[in-house]
Amino acid sequence: MSMKFAVALAATAAVTLGAVVLTSQAAEARPEMVGMHGDTYSPGTIVVKTNERRLYLILDNGHAVRYPVGVGKAGKQWSGTTKIEGKYLNPAWAPPAEVKRDKPDIPDVIPGGSPRNPMGVAAMTLTGGEYAIHGTNVPGSIGGFVSYGCIRMLNDDITDLYSRVEVGTTVVVTR
Repeated sequence: MSMKFAVALAATAAVTLGAVVLTSQAAEARPEMVGMHGDTYSPGTIVVKTNERRLYLILDNGHAVRYPVGVGKAGKQWSGTTKIEGKYLNPAWAPPAEVKRDKPDIPDVIPGGSPRNPMGVAAMTLTGGEYAIHGTNVPGSIGGFVSYGCIRMLNDDITDLYSRVEVGTTVVVTR
């Protein structure tokens, strides 16, 4: 699968360009070490808890690194188990049909590195081709129900997570 195709499909859940979600306090890049008790995930697994708007990278039995995220807005949320299929730095983005239909004035391709690119500094596409875990150039959106289904992270946080995981990493999304 070509990178452009993979990123375009993964971005079905991409951010709404220009949208800013007002929160009481802007999210800051701050991966934190936390306890994870009661959940039985293998070390190295990424767990996204949509209702918490948090992503956890399981380190061992009882410990994880936690990041704030933006998740799918109403009607765009999903749950299930998948894997990281590809990893891309500064990916170009082509809006999927659903986004293009909702926002017909969006360019057909936004180059990587552009401040208008909703993928931010990095993207990790998920098996199935519809969604990705990616950065954002709209940091105020982190912590909200804001995407078309993708998991959106602060650019510093996606950079940290990107360095910790490999293609093939299991991703579990729960509501």
